This record gives sequence, structure tokens and C-alpha cells, in this order.
Amino acid sequence: MLEILSQAERVRREVAPRTDQAHKAAFGQFMTPASVARFMASLFPPSTLQTCRLLDPGAGVGALSCAFLHRWIESDGFDFGTVEATAYEIDATLRAHLAQHLAGYRNVTPRIIAGDYIELATAESLQGPGFTHAILNPPYKKINSHSAHRLALRSVGIETVNLYSAFVALAVAQAAPGGQIVAIIPRSFCNGPYYRPFRDFILERAALRHMHLFASRSKAFKDDDVLQENIIIRLERGGRQGPVTVTTSTDDTFADLARHEHPFARIVFPDDPERFIHVPTSPEKDALELSAAVRSTLADVGLKVSTGPVVDFRLKEHLRAMPERGTVPLLYPGHFNSSGTTWPIEGAKKPNAIVRDDESEKWLYPNGFYCVVRRFSSKEEKRRVVASVVEPGAFGNAPMLGFENHLNVFHENKRGMPKALAHGLALFLNTTAVDEHFRRFNGHTQVNATDLKTMKYPSREVLIQLGEWAMQKDALTQAQIDAKLGTLTA
Repeated sequence: MLEILSQAERVRREVAPRTDQAHKAAFGQFMTPASVARFMASLFPPSTLQTCRLLDPGAGVGALSCAFLHRWIESDGFDFGTVEATAYEIDATLRAHLAQHLAGYRNVTPRIIAGDYIELATAESLQGPGFTHAILNPPYKKINSHSAHRLALRSVGIETVNLYSAFVALAVAQAAPGGQIVAIIPRSFCNGPYYRPFRDFILERAALRHMHLFASRSKAFKDDDVLQENIIIRLERGGRQGPVTVTTSTDDTFADLARHEHPFARIVFPDDPERFIHVPTSPEKDALELSAAVRSTLADVGLKVSTGPVVDFRLKEHLRAMPERGTVPLLYPGHFNSSGTTWPIEGAKKPNAIVRDDESEKWLYPNGFYCVVRRFSSKEEKRRVVASVVEPGAFGNAPMLGFENHLNVFHENKRGMPKALAHGLALFLNTTAVDEHFRRFNGHTQVNATDLKTMKYPSREVLIQLGEWAMQKDALTQAQIDAKLGTLTA
């Protein structure tokens, strides 16, 4: 039966390049390479069920189902009598290949369903005997908050923002007790506020058993030019949560596969209300976890962090290229660099000022010392977390400041903070330890205010001492900043 799996891979290689990007985007469609499919199938635990009820939603040409069935045919831990394979596929062209591939297996009852998995599964109110196994590479596409998909999902208690998380949540909901779900999905669900309801949904209904991370962003779906960082997860419906196996490989050859086991408390921190999912890539704790001096919440420090409140396209009529009478500084990430604050910037693409009036006043902060962190970095940049100090002297006598939406702003109840505290906080955030800690659980290039809020920090007193030390130095190297973190005491 290996020839069926090989045929599915040949079809994928032929179909993927011929499918235009607009079609892929419309369906969120990225087909699974055979090497990834076989690895995913290998993650299911051995089973002696008489009847396996397999779910493959968004099945494409059937690569995942074929990999699963090939493992069964090889008697590699699966000892099923028969398999009932339910595969959903919305694309008629792919569905024809899917039917041909599944028809090649004996003792398999294929049930190929033409249509939209979300619409059909929710319309049935998740009724049925429950699937014993689910294997999926769901589509990746945002769901509008008022769309038919969103309303259908809400009808069965699922609240989520992307097709991929919707498919996984539905697969968990349709699984039988003890059912195993293996999925390859973007890593973005692991953190950020938008995926909090999805994290709650799956963690309340299933145990997280396995996570696999690719070190290279671009290798898992290289034929489709996918740069989203992907992760493979295995969930067990109704399972009792225990340690989690984490594997890593550079790419989809799995040639350098490394395996570690971690207590669940290192994956989802017990005191984290957001339930961020961390993916530790080594058994050792990172520098922040080990530091006894980094134990304070941001609230303990007496600070808050917010996304910059000025959304420029909503206040377009208030924006000015350069400062003039009646305006105050408007700050973008481009105004900050390693040497400090540069404002205004002549000839810049972005405006330097915003008119201060009754309409804009509520979006402005009093001039003072703040710490800002860029919300976005490019995939190629060495650092994810880049912090800068807002020096009030850079803006003359400006009474207020506007912070644009691409900045995260640390503040003291919407006001500035002591100078030393701002400098100490920026120094801490610019340590290699913070950047590495952040990358460990953040699979995209965005730094959300919620991510910064849930981190641990040195105490206010220690941050002030850090700032006082930093202000005495003309310039600090990365090595000096990192070495200073190692000297902190609680």
C-alpha cells in the first residue's frame, strides 16, 4: 500500500504548483508533504480498537489519511479490525484525488463529505458516536467576527478567530473519550489574547500530550512558500494531563529529531491567567526562569503596558507631517533607535505630529519618561523585543505625546514614570534572556501588550537600581547588559 501514499505525494507535488495563490488564499489551502504526514501518523499511541473511526477534515488529496492507513497496514502499533474514514473536502478537484486514494485500501469504509467542515459539523450539533482518531492540516484563514462561520461555531460553544483553530476545536469536540487528535497548525495560538478562548476550550477538554517544533520557519511547507511558524500537536480527549513530550527538528526530513519531556507546569505556567503555551526546546530552564530576582508581576512593579492608542487612519485629519502650532509629537517605532529618540524626522513617510483638540485628547499621554517596545519585527531581525526610553526633553515644551498603535507603551496609570525606572525597564527588556524567553513561546513576529503583561520582572527597586547604573554609562554593549542581569539579586 506504499504506492498509494507515494501517489498522493505525486499528486500533491503536481497540484500545489499549479494552484494559484488566490485560490490557496481563498481556501487557506496548504497541502501536507508526505514526510510530515508520516511523522504525524507516527505520533498516535498504539491502539487495539476493533473499529477505528478516523476524521480528516480539510483532507485535500488524502496525504494524512493515507499516512495513517499506511501505518495501520504496516501493523506499526495499530491493530484495528476495520477503519471508518470520514474525510471532508470542499475543493472538487482535490476531492476526486481523495476518493481515488482512499478507495485503494481494503477493510476501509471511506466516507467523503463534499462541503464546508465548519458548516456541516456544527449543523449536526456535533452528534455521532465520536471519532477515535483525527489527523488534520486545517486551512489557515482569519474568520470575521460577524461571519457565518463565527456564528455557526458560537452555536456549539466555540469562540475563535481563525479557520485552523476552529477545525481543531471541532475535532476535539467530535472526538470520543480517549480520542487522539494530531494536527499541524500555526504556532500563533500559543499566546496572545485572541486565542485565549481557543486555548481554554482545548485545555479544558483534552490533555496536551506532544508538541513538535520546526527550527526553520520555511521548511515544513516550502513548496507553498509558507513562512508561518508551524507546530504539530497531539491532544487526547478527556485525558488526565501529565508531562508533555516536546520534539524538535530543523526541517521536514526529521533527520536531527530531538526529544525531551517536560512537566505541564513548564508548558502552561500555573499562575498564568492567559494560559499561554510555552514550547521549551531544551530540558534546561532559561535564564529568566532561573533568576530569583525576576519574580515580580508588572502590577507588583506599579506599571501598566498598553498598545499605543493612536490609530493613525482613524485620526487622519489630525495628522501633520511636521510639528506646528496646536500640535503635539506623534511617535512611531521609526522615531526610536539604538542611539535614542530622533524627533521630528524631516521627510519621513510617517507624520511627526498630531493636532491636540477635544477629539484627540483622550488618546494622548502627558509628556514624561516612558518605555516603549515595538509591536512588530521582521522575520529576519535578530531581536523580537526591542525597548527604548522616551525622553521628555526630546520634545521641547510639548505638554502631551501621541503613541501610535505600532508601539507598546509602559506607563504609570497613563502618566510617565521616574527616569531611572524607565531606563532600568528598557535595559531589562533589551537583555538576551528576555528575547530568548519571549521567542520560546511566541511563534509570530508580533509583540502584544498582553505578552508583556504576563511576563515576570525584577522588582521596582531593582529596576530603578538598574536604571541608575545604566545612566552612568555612555554606551552599553549587549554583553554588558546581559552580564548585569546575571548580578541581580532578589
